[in-house]
Amino acid sequence: MLRRATQRGFSYIELLVALTVLMVLASAAVPVAHWDEKRRREARLRVTLSLMRDAIDQYKKYADEGLIIQEDVEQVGYPPSLEDLVDGVDVGDPQSAESRTLRFLQRIPVDPITEKAEWGLRSYQDDFDSEQWGGENVWDVYSLSDKRALDGTYYFEW
Repeated sequence: MLRRATQRGFSYIELLVALTVLMVLASAAVPVAHWDEKRRREARLRVTLSLMRDAIDQYKKYADEGLIIQEDVEQVGYPPSLEDLVDGVDVGDPQSAESRTLRFLQRIPVDPITEKAEWGLRSYQDDFDSEQWGGENVWDVYSLSDKRALDGTYYFEW
């Protein structure tokens, strides 16, 4: 069928073909968006773990220098809990003006994978691959997620 010069617009078939092409392209974008969101969460998890491990290392450094007095010898310089990193510890002589409270974290961060502020903990006395915290001190933190990362490893192994 020939169109007249005065008729404008698309036929019904042309519109269906265009919509089908758009739907195929949109359906291809959904998995890419999901993968991208997972990649962002993994990056946030790496940063969060690094920040908490740095806070634990700073606590250990101050304890080794004698600035933090620990009552329990079993702690070997590591913080008793994550809450102690948030609440802070008194550094210096409490009778002098030099005394101050030193905080290592503003708050316990949320795990970007589980979306909870709960972390797996390991103490210095625990076995490295232990799944239960001995409770003596906090030597390391890990995610409680049992999901796999994009690289095939489990998040709790990070």
